[in-house]
Order: sequence, then structure tokens, then C-alpha cells
Amino acid sequence: MTHVQDISSAMSSSEKRAISSLAGVYALRMLGLFMILPVLSLFAQELDGATPALIGLAMSIYGLPQVLLQIPFGLLSDKFGRKKMIVIGLVLFFIGSVVAALSSDIYGVLIGRGLQGAGAISAVIMALVADLTREIHRTKAMATIGISIGMSFGGGIIAGPIIAAAFGGVYGVFWTTAFLTLLAITAIIFIVPNPEKSTLHRDAEFVPADAMVALKNPELLRLDYGIFILHLILMAIFVVVPSLMRDAGLEKGSEWQVYLPVFVGSMALIIPFIILAEKKRQMKKVFLGAIAALLIAVIGFAVFHENLVTLIVFLSVFFCGFNLLEATLPSLISKTAPADLKGTAMGAYSSSQFLGLFCGGLVGGWFNGQFGVTAVFLVCAILVLSWFIISLTMKEPRYLASLLISIDVMSEGDAHFFVDEILNVTGIEEAILHHEEAILYLKVDNHILDKESLQTLINKHIHAYSPIV
Repeated sequence: MTHVQDISSAMSSSEKRAISSLAGVYALRMLGLFMILPVLSLFAQELDGATPALIGLAMSIYGLPQVLLQIPFGLLSDKFGRKKMIVIGLVLFFIGSVVAALSSDIYGVLIGRGLQGAGAISAVIMALVADLTREIHRTKAMATIGISIGMSFGGGIIAGPIIAAAFGGVYGVFWTTAFLTLLAITAIIFIVPNPEKSTLHRDAEFVPADAMVALKNPELLRLDYGIFILHLILMAIFVVVPSLMRDAGLEKGSEWQVYLPVFVGSMALIIPFIILAEKKRQMKKVFLGAIAALLIAVIGFAVFHENLVTLIVFLSVFFCGFNLLEATLPSLISKTAPADLKGTAMGAYSSSQFLGLFCGGLVGGWFNGQFGVTAVFLVCAILVLSWFIISLTMKEPRYLASLLISIDVMSEGDAHFFVDEILNVTGIEEAILHHEEAILYLKVDNHILDKESLQTLINKHIHAYSPIV
């Protein structure tokens, strides 16, 4: 008997288990990375051989192997298996954490941080999520991963100073990171389900053959530049701001008392703007406003960095802009990328993000050592201003979502006929057929999508399929 799936069907228990466990693995790994941000620049000053430039490099060096190895890890997972490559990446991350925890000089920390970055498993986790979920629930699954990253960021910058104060400084943070990594490895081996098969998912994976198409898209390149600048600024600020707050009178070990209200408050403040961007379709205005908030923050840091109160005020402004941009940039990538290029576009976006983190440590450390903290903030201001100017000419995004339909039981001729019919459904704006993969990639406007007509067509033409909104 042929099973015809309802596009509004509920998530299965196995899908819930896969999504929650993989989100947990991602969160554990990212928590370890984010805990380092607010404390490493403070404690690295005590390491043998430390200079401002090397401290900045120690903070950001993990981004370079992420750029270089993220795509190869994903491609190798197609051949050797997702879970195997994830475990290998987590083992590298564990080894790097231990090496850093045992190091007494800056060079050992550099090696450890580099090994942490060599565990470049982000793309593999996304591919495994795609293997373990039906397309109809893929967007929910990816959103859950995104939420776990956001929670890890907030939890990390709050927990890092607490753990450092309680367990021997940055070494305690590295040991905690190693322990969290062991938990993640255990979850991958014993909790995350094994996929029945691993296949190509253009909505979730980087496809090398499509790389040039994505890189020639000026709107996608504009967004890649944006995430590069955003994470460069983030890392550069964390190279110098923790020390500035300490110098301005913040007691050692009490940094979490700043980061907790600043982060939670900024998350609460941006919710109305996210609603305005998505529901009211004012994405460009909100996007430009968030970049402007970053510009105000870094200029404020440059002028008022000797006073603790003003540092906290402008840190709050920075986090409002940063968190809002972290929420809107992936949404813009999804809206902008052609239906069958979403995975490739996200791969380029992710690489730009890690490259920005790497460059941010270099910028923050070198300019701080050569010219002082004011120079760091002025460089950041120039970069943010360049991003704002470039973004002024961005097109208003298409408010479209991705939707996939399997055509594995249809001949090529029937599939083309089905495409012609489906383009007549209200709300379907784009349809790209990849018959060799037995997938039809769609872009739809959910506000006006005629789901009933879509379901009728699916029932009429397809006996085994997997749609997603």
C-alpha cells in the first residue's frame, strides 16, 4: 500500500529524538567555545610568552581550521558516515581542550585552540539532521539547532567567568570544555539515531559544483560580508573589553553579573524587532537599524572606554545589534538563495563567519598591542560603516520559504508536467527540478500559499514524497 504524506503531519518520536539530541550535541560543543570568550584575554596575560597579538590569535585561531576543514568534513561524511566523522571531530576538540588546559605558555594554548577548531563538524551535524528528518520538518529541525546555538552563546559568556573564578582560571574552563565534549561524544554514540541512509541534501549541505553560482550572487556575497564583519567585531571586542571592564573597577569573578542582564535584556528588547522584520516584512529597515546599533556601540567604546557604566551601556547596545543580526542574517540567506542552493549558500556563509572570528582576534590583538584599545574600536567602526554603506543598496528580501517535494516515483516527463501544474498554485513562486536526485525544490510565500491545492496535486501525482515548508 502506498503511503501519501500529509504536508501538515506531526513530527515522529524518532525525529524529535534526533533533533533534540543533535541540538544538545551542538550546544555542548558551542558552549565550550563561547565560555572562553569573556575570560581568555584576561587570563592569557599571565601565560609565559603572552603578547597582545598572541592573545588575540589564541582567542581566534580556532576559526581558521574551521574555515579550512568544515567543507572537507562534510564531504568525508558522505563517504565514511556522519556519526563517525562527528565523533572524530569531537575527539579532536577534546584533545585540543586538554592540550590548552595543560599548557603553561601561550604557545600551548595556541596549539590547543587550533586543535579545537580542527573538529569542524558543524556541516556534518546539519547533514545528519537532514538524514534523520523528513523534509516537512527540516525547517523546524534547523531552527532548533539555531536556538541551541543562541542559548549556548548566552550561557557561555555568563558561565565562563563563573567557572574561571571557581576552578582555577581559564584552565578550569578548558577542563570543563573537555568534560562537555565527552558528554557530546557519548550522546552521538548512544543517543543519536543511526540514519537508514545518507544522501545529498541541497537544502542542508554544501555542494562544490554549485559553489561558483552562489559566489556570483551579489546579494549572497553582501550577506557573507556582513557575517564576516559581525563576527570579526565580536572577537575584536572580546579581546579588549573584558580587560577594560576589569581596569574600570569590575571585580574579578563578577563579570557574569554584567553579562547576564546585558544578554537577557538585549534578547528581550530585540523580540519586537524580529516580529517587525518577519511578520510585518520590514526586514531591510530592521537590518540596517541593527548595523547602526553596532556602529553606535563601537564608537561609544572608542570614546568612553575608561568608565565602567558607559562600558556596560555600550555593551548592551552592542548585544542588541549583534543578537538581532544573528537572528536575521540566516533568515536573509534562506530568503535570498535560490531554492536548490540553500545548503551551498549556508556553507559559504558559515565559512565567512569563522573567517571573521579568526580575523577579529588578529585585528583586536595586533591593533591593541601597536596602537591601544581606541585604535581597535576605530577600526571596528570603519568596518561596520563599510557594511552599513554596502547594505544600503541591498534589495528588499523575498519573503519566501523553502519547500521540497520528492518525485522519486515519477518519470522525467511526468515530473516536468508536475512542475508546470504546481507553478499555478497560489503562493508558489519558484520551482527547480533535480530529477537525478528525485527532488523538486520550491520557494513559497507562506502568507498566501494554497496548501489545500498543493496537497491535492501531491495526492494526484505522487505516491511517495517528502514536502517541507
